[in-house]
Amino acid sequence: MKLINDLNSPAAIGPYSHAVKSGNLLFTSGQIPIDPATSLLVEDEITVQTNQVINNLSSILESQGLALENIIKTTVFLKNMHEFKEFNTVYEERFHDHKPARSTIEVASLPLDCRVEIEAIAEFPTNQE
Repeated sequence: MKLINDLNSPAAIGPYSHAVKSGNLLFTSGQIPIDPATSLLVEDEITVQTNQVINNLSSILESQGLALENIIKTTVFLKNMHEFKEFNTVYEERFHDHKPARSTIEVASLPLDCRVEIEAIAEFPTNQE
């Protein structure tokens, strides 16, 4: 097992790593829409926040030589399921034809009162350490 902390991602707001590598899998912690340049939440709008969350996930993946296409499963936490359509439009634009397994759950609250959080499981290609 290897703990991963990506210097280009927002600092963790609690006692956890950005990700953990175990075998050929990478498990990311839930990412929220914090801009790593400012350490603040981005605009309080679901499409803007979704884009930032995916940017943060991408940064963690890239730090390990992976991309969104390596994700095999995501878990999405939405503060308001009525924003699912707008969220899903951005998600589909960012993932293109890649469609990993996904669960989407409405929750009462998220860290820093954001609108969306996403965690992911990615797989390393079999020829990569």
